[in-house]
Order: sequence, then C-alpha cells, then structure tokens
Amino acid sequence: MEELGLKSTLNDLNHLGIKNAEKAYWNLSPAELVEQALFNQEGTLTDTGALMCDTGKFTGRSPKDRFIVKDDKTADSVWWGDINIPFNPEKFDALYNKMLSHLEGKKLYVRDAYAGVDERYRLKLRVVNTKAWHNLFCYNMFLRPEREDLKTFEPNFTIINAPDFEVDPKEFGTRQRNFAILNLTKKIILIGGTGYAGEMKKGIFSVLNYLLPHEHQVLSMHCSANIGKEGDTAIFFGLSGTGKTTLSADPNRGLIGDDEHGWTESGIFNFEGGCYAKAIDLTREKEPEIYDAIKFGAIVENTRYLEGTRTVDYHNISVTENTRTAYPIDHIANAVEPSVGGIPKNIFFLTCDAYGVLPPISKLNKGQAMYHFISGYTAKVAGTEAGVTEPQTAFSACFGAPFLPLHPTKYAEMLGKKMEENEVNVWLINTGWSGGEYGVGSRMKLPYTRAMITAALNGQLDKVDFEKHEIFGVNMPVSCPEVPDEILNPKNTWSDKQAYDSKANKLATEFNRNFEKFADFANGEIMAGAPHAKVKA
Repeated sequence: MEELGLKSTLNDLNHLGIKNAEKAYWNLSPAELVEQALFNQEGTLTDTGALMCDTGKFTGRSPKDRFIVKDDKTADSVWWGDINIPFNPEKFDALYNKMLSHLEGKKLYVRDAYAGVDERYRLKLRVVNTKAWHNLFCYNMFLRPEREDLKTFEPNFTIINAPDFEVDPKEFGTRQRNFAILNLTKKIILIGGTGYAGEMKKGIFSVLNYLLPHEHQVLSMHCSANIGKEGDTAIFFGLSGTGKTTLSADPNRGLIGDDEHGWTESGIFNFEGGCYAKAIDLTREKEPEIYDAIKFGAIVENTRYLEGTRTVDYHNISVTENTRTAYPIDHIANAVEPSVGGIPKNIFFLTCDAYGVLPPISKLNKGQAMYHFISGYTAKVAGTEAGVTEPQTAFSACFGAPFLPLHPTKYAEMLGKKMEENEVNVWLINTGWSGGEYGVGSRMKLPYTRAMITAALNGQLDKVDFEKHEIFGVNMPVSCPEVPDEILNPKNTWSDKQAYDSKANKLATEFNRNFEKFADFANGEIMAGAPHAKVKA
C-alpha cells in the first residue's frame, strides 16, 4: 500500500484490517482533495471556486436504513424502535469483513479530525473514504487538528464510507442494499450504498447524542447558537423551514455554530468545524453570509448550472429540493473562534405554525419547555408536497428525533435541570401564520420576528406584562418594541374568533395525541406543560 500525505507515526490502516489498498492519501489539504476529485471526475468547479458534486441515488439521509448494533452495551440504554433499529453483532462483523475485501485495490482518502470543541468530551475521528469529495466534506464539517497534532494522532472512533459498496439484504439483515450502521462498542460507523455525505455528519452526531448524556451528563442539542457583544449566549431549536439558520445568522452577534452543540456545567460548545446549509433558492440578498461562504474549498451538492455557465442556479430543483452546501465555519465572517459560549441566557424554540394558532412569541415555564422540547412541532404547508391540501402537523422529538439514541425524556429532563440551575428564559417563536391558517392569514413578517427575538435578548420583555393563552397555557407579552400590540395575541388577529378556537383546539389535540408515546416516561411536571382544550371544536 502506497501511503501519501501526513500520516500519524503511531497508526496506519492495519489496525482497521484494511490491507492492499492501491493508495492511501492521508490528511490532504482542500486544494489537493479538489484536484483529486476533479481527476477522478467526481465533480466540477463552479465560478466561485466551489466544488459541485452529485450524491447519486440518495439525495438525503435514509433513516430507515440506519442501524445501531444491539449488544451488552446498548441493549438496555438505547431507545429501540423505528428510529433506532437494532442490528445483530455477528452480522455487523460479517459485513465489516466483506467491506474490507471491497476496499482492496481501491484509492482511499483518510482524514483524522475531531468532533467537539471541548477537549474533555471530543471524539478523535479517523474517516476512510473512497471518494475524495467525501473526504473534503469531512475536512469542512469536522474540527481540523493542527499539523503537529496529526503526527501523534490516535483515533477513538472510525467511519468507513464506501458509497459504491452494496450488500445483499437477505445475507446481512439490512432493509435494502444501502446502510449506515453504528457500533458503539467497537466505535465504528460503516456506511455503504449511498453517496449522501450527510450520513457521516449525522452518524457522529448520533454517537455524541448517546455518549454525552449517557456517560458524561452533558446535554447534546440539535440547534444553532450565537453570542452577543456582551458575551450573552442564545440557542435556537427548530425543524427545517422554521428559520433556524436565518434567525441565528445575526450580523450583530457572533456565530458559534449552526447545527450541533453540547451544554456543560460551564457553557456550550460546537461539535463541528463547519456548516451544512440548505441551498435551495439561495440568494445574496436573503442570506449573504451563506451565499458568500460558497467559495474555493466549499462544496455544493446536487445543484445545477445556469445554461452555458458555471454559475449555480440555486432555484433549480431538478435533482432534489434538498440541495446543500458544506463549508468550514471560518468562511462565515462573524464566526467566533473557538466555537464556544457561556451558559445560554435565552433559548428559542422555532416553529412555523401554518394553522395560525400559536403566538408569535410566548414564554414557557419549565414544564412547558420540556413538553414542547419533546414535541418538536412545526407544520407542513399546503401545496408544498403532493397530496398536502391543508396544513399538516409535523413532530420531531427534541427537534432532532432521527439522531437520538436515548429516550427523548432523558434530553428534556436535562434541559429542565439546566433551566432551573441557570435561570434560563425559554421562548416559543411562531414564524408561521397570523390572522388565519395558511391560505387565509399571512406569514409573520420577518422584521417583526427579529424585533421580538431582539427584545427577548436585550431583556426588554422582562419589563412588560403577560397574558396566558387559554388553551396552550403559555405566557404572551402584551407589548413588544417595534411590534404592533394587536398581533401578539393570535386570537385577536382572526376575524372569526370561533374558527380560531376550533383550530387551536384541533392543534392541541394533535399535540396530545403525538405525546401519548412519551407519556409513560414523562414526569408530572412535563405532563403539566401540555395544552388543555378549553373550547369544543
């Protein structure tokens, strides 16, 4: 095996059982990886210098093909079910050996990296890729050790990713020919049959979501985070389409990270060294920070060019609506270094309520915060998907259910404890509809949402009166600087008050129905945070 690049003096690939590869390229620079990707015809260069690549058949994660090995370590600790699907240890070993045989004679790209800025809790990763652009993705998304550190690097977790390696489901117990399998005992993630790079990122996030709360009592979070000039930290939870990236990218505040963080006794820290942002309909006017980050070293996935140019057409969804860009966090001008912050003073749960029921801003007590955290609510808007003719509720526990190996109440109780110990404010922000549901009312104006978040951050809402929502029980401010008073109570914005009551009652029922699967594990305080239908539909 010919080995090229900066390799650790302490380790080679023999410890993984990988032998007889054609070449192993170690810790190549972005320029070298771009050269390799172009030579291998893995992608093309855009006119900004970014590398454009396609992910193939899979243009997103395949959650039903993600498994966790069920063994003595995980049998009684993992929350098994549709999200965490058990995998047989013997089948894992057999699949691993077959994957090693597949790697023989291949060019391999090896990267040593970190996950977790806080050295007390970080993973030391070794990633083995058969695609150069996948290795560049890992350079961008994980934390980058100094060259001197690479010389003595000893990994404690490994990813092996071979998108062209497929398996026989009948032989190995997978659902289909692709797979992503986490082995928390052997500290290995195997990924095959899919070219979607995000499987690597979210695989490691799932590992941290197991290790940090279970073994270290550190709360892991699927959120963005920023920090003010006075050192005040804020975190933003929200599902896709709720405004998490947009609202956390505040030019007046430093960006800590846009997706994954841990919360220790002293503050929060980013898990990653980069950002993985959606690129659909991207413009410099709407999201200048992201638009300008897509330069040499960045990757764009599954996009297409304007005809006759190398200019990316971000409105083109001919491949997928899930077009993406991956870039190092230092491509963002206001990113803070290192990516850490103090104890959060304010937490924002973002939801796009297409029913027009929830207040544009409301304050949650501890029980309500835990309940809404477990619920992880937003709504799909009518007309965005085939067959969706009216708003539909969407719930994802802790705003990241696909990545939670432990039961959601574990994370929620840790959040509640953090709130209590640190007197943290938790706000529910509705970036969705007001004055009626989708098709009747109108979308909440972004300047109003920004003004409400700014008022919460600045402590201006500490000085105003609140009223309680009659069904959801949350506290709504009666006034907010630069926001019309009449929109703060959503019922006031509806011309048909009975229609509002009916719709609010319907949404409350949806919340309670979704929560039934968690109720047996939830304590009384969490259950007290549930909405209570007051009005007959």
